[in-house]
Amino acid sequence: MKKTGYLHDNRYLLHDTGPYHPEMGERLTAIYNGIKQAGLLDRLTLVPAVRAELEWIETIHDKTYIRRFEEVCLSGNRTFDYPDNQMCVDTYETAFLAVGGILDVARRIMEGEINNAFCAVRPPGHHAEKNQAMGFCYFNNVAIAARYLQNEHKIKRVGIIDFDVHHGNGTQQIFEEDPTVFYYSIHQHPSFAFPGTGREFEEGTGVGVGFTKNSPVLPGQGDDVYTQLIESDLRPAFERFKPEFIIVSTGFDGHVEDDMSDITLTTDWYSWIMKTIMQMADTYAGGRLISVLEGGYCLERLGELAANHVSILLDA
Repeated sequence: MKKTGYLHDNRYLLHDTGPYHPEMGERLTAIYNGIKQAGLLDRLTLVPAVRAELEWIETIHDKTYIRRFEEVCLSGNRTFDYPDNQMCVDTYETAFLAVGGILDVARRIMEGEINNAFCAVRPPGHHAEKNQAMGFCYFNNVAIAARYLQNEHKIKRVGIIDFDVHHGNGTQQIFEEDPTVFYYSIHQHPSFAFPGTGREFEEGTGVGVGFTKNSPVLPGQGDDVYTQLIESDLRPAFERFKPEFIIVSTGFDGHVEDDMSDITLTTDWYSWIMKTIMQMADTYAGGRLISVLEGGYCLERLGELAANHVSILLDA
């Protein structure tokens, strides 16, 4: 059995998105309860959040953007950049805790304390661009983690796999010119017209051409199409790239019971994809893998999906 970290902290609940917003604190409560009820909590290494150092966030986001985020948040405004980015006075600090917790998990993996981890954080991050918040996201958690691994721990090649049902436009934008980070996304397109990116021909720019791969899926599709694309698009790409560390943008919002998409993935598929990613992590990255929560809004299903997810990380 692998040593698996579980980043969980009640301070992530301080990010208040208001009533009726899908990205609510109850998501993390459902995940925690599901893992606990499955009898997995005692097998995990619980990791509390720590505040990120500003220097790491500045490796990805412009200083003016970070300052603007802080000022808008502390001024008491309830939205930032777009109406769906609901926030409160605690959101800025909570975003620092999300990044810091993930970086601490990365450090623990690199120092051999744990093998892999699931980071149940809020706010999510993969829509956040260098200087703009989007889609409930303020700091791009996985992008900052990738840069931290490269700069602090000398990892040369980071592979990012994004199976949230919405395309991670922010992560793609940040690394589209970078041949040291391979970004792969499988997602619904079109997806309620959001974010409208992630088409097949988007493969990176400049020296980064060939290090971005998108697998868009039409509405109404499910397990069979997703499995086929993972096998035909992701596996060969990672066989060529050979990532030394894998970061997963984990979104459960493609589940058939989740109202945030028209994709019909089953619970079994979510288990299959993590087994597949674990296999690739063992093959190329010495098992080093961080899973970071993005979407997933069906509270009745999140607990089960998360429990299955960490069970596979434990290799139980």
